[in-house]
Order: sequence, then structure tokens, then C-alpha cells
Amino acid sequence: MFEYNFLSLFLAGLLGGGHCVAMCGGIVSAMTFSSPQRHASWPFILLFNMGRIASYMLVGAIAGTLGNGLQLLPQLHLMQTALYLLANLILIGLGLYVAGISTLVTRIERLGTPIWRQLQPLTRRLLPVRYWYQALAMGALWGWIPCGLVYTALLGALASGSGSTGAALMLAFGMGTLPNLLLIAASGRRFGALMVKPVWRRFAGTLIFGFGMLGLLRGLQTLAN
Repeated sequence: MFEYNFLSLFLAGLLGGGHCVAMCGGIVSAMTFSSPQRHASWPFILLFNMGRIASYMLVGAIAGTLGNGLQLLPQLHLMQTALYLLANLILIGLGLYVAGISTLVTRIERLGTPIWRQLQPLTRRLLPVRYWYQALAMGALWGWIPCGLVYTALLGALASGSGSTGAALMLAFGMGTLPNLLLIAASGRRFGALMVKPVWRRFAGTLIFGFGMLGLLRGLQTLAN
């Protein structure tokens, strides 16, 4: 089951490009255009993404470690399957959101608002980004922004019941989001405009929805057995 999770989380990050544009595209564009020579901003862009993915891995390790406590429960398999089903239900909701059909998943994103409200002022202190450590710290903070994609991946990390597996799952997810943000940095607003076009959003949303449905059916089959 977990091999499937690595693939599905990577593809969820990759196909959720429109969502990534909304969440991270603005800061990436700001870092790109803040430099007189755009090529000079690339080290900052890479460091920003390293910090962001490192934060994903950290919370993934924490979630996986907490999930390890589920092994103390008498119904361990049932609990892990329930978390797996919930993760895929959120993935289905995210697919509907990316396709422009439903905004239900945005209510889930509000769960992380209290934490982000505490961290957001710190990001303002790092602007403008002029040094490598500012870019790395900005990425590390940005990894905590409320995001339905991240929460879906975290449920998979929690269900894994292992800190190392949880971190690896979040690494797979983070690597899936990386191409979109690098393309935004390379092409500026042109790629971002493409990712939010209805045709692309419907295509990507349908694929995310399909992966969620496939995962849901696999989970239900496991539950039935």
C-alpha cells in the first residue's frame, strides 16, 4: 500500500500545480523579479524550495512518529485503514477543487490557520530576500502555510506509523511540487497563467480525483478483507 502512496503523493504534488501557484507562486515570483539579473535569483529559489521541502519532511516525520503510537491500539489495522481512506477522501475533494467543481477542501485548510497566523509575521521580517539564509528560512516557514495538498500527504504519513517513512512520503510529495515552482521561476507569470486555465485545471483535477478514487477503492477492499 505504501508504494502506491509514494507514487500518488508525488503525482498529487505534480498535478496540483494550480494550487501550488496560488499558495507559493507569489513568493517565488517576488524572489525571481527582485534580482536585477534573473539568473542571479536561482540559488535563492532552490534554497527556498529546499527549506520548504525540509519542513514537509519534518512534519511528516512527526506525523509518522505519532502514528507509531497507533500500534498500541488493539485495532491498529482498522485505524491505519481509516486514515488511509480519509486521506483519499481529501484527495478526491482536492481533485474537485482543482477542477473548479467544489471548494469544500478549503474548509480543511482553515485548520492550519492558527499556526500560520503565528508564523506569517516572521516571513515579513525576511523580506526582501538578499542572503542565502533568508531564502532557506523563508522556505522553511512557507512549508507551514495551510494547504489541502499538504494535509492529504500528512494523513498518509500519519497512517504509515513510522517517522522515517512519514518523512520519505513527504519528500515524495515535495519533489512532486518542485517542477511547477521551478517553471514559475523560469517563465514568470506565463506558466502561472497556464496552470490556472480551466482546461488544465479540469484535466489535473480529474487525474487527482481518479487517484483518490483508486486509493479509496483499495482501502475499502482492504477493509473488506
